Amino acid sequence: EGFSISGDWNPLGMRGTGSHDVVIDGLFVPEAGVALKRKAGEWHPLFQIIATTAFPLVYAAYLGVADRAREIALGLARKRAMTPDLRSLVGRMETELRGAEIAHGAMLAAVDRNAPSADSVNEVMMAKTLVADHAIRAVELAMELAGGAGFYRAAGLERCLRDIQGARYHVMRTAQQQDYAGSMALGLPIDKVY
Repeated sequence: EGFSISGDWNPLGMRGTGSHDVVIDGLFVPEAGVALKRKAGEWHPLFQIIATTAFPLVYAAYLGVADRAREIALGLARKRAMTPDLRSLVGRMETELRGAEIAHGAMLAAVDRNAPSADSVNEVMMAKTLVADHAIRAVELAMELAGGAGFYRAAGLERCLRDIQGARYHVMRTAQQQDYAGSMALGLPIDKVY
């Protein structure tokens, strides 16, 4: 009672996640029930745990989207006459996907160390940016490799192209991530960068 799902999740991509808003109406939370407080606009140390451990999981989904795009594009490319240009395009796509995998591995290594901190957040967020950049580029190259056949919905690549765009929009978008990394490198405060 008092909980409902809004049904408002209608984004460009990642529709399958069903990330609708959850509405809580008429719920009173007593002061004693508030486990965490922070000043608006400031980073809380609990975010170090969340940022270090959650983002590798979230970005695994984008890595999966890029891998699926690769699979579809290779299937379509094998039906065409293979030229040096197409082989080169495959190589570029493979390289971008490998870059995303390596960056994701760095995220997982930060989780394995089990030491959430400002440093682990920096490491994960730098790798997050790299996963996003490489995965997006891999999907764009998959579309190019597939040619006109990839433009049709039936091929499934258009969904990958839509879904991969979500990698751009999570917390610490590129400019924020770079501000955080730059502040860390310069020894400046990072408690208001996110």
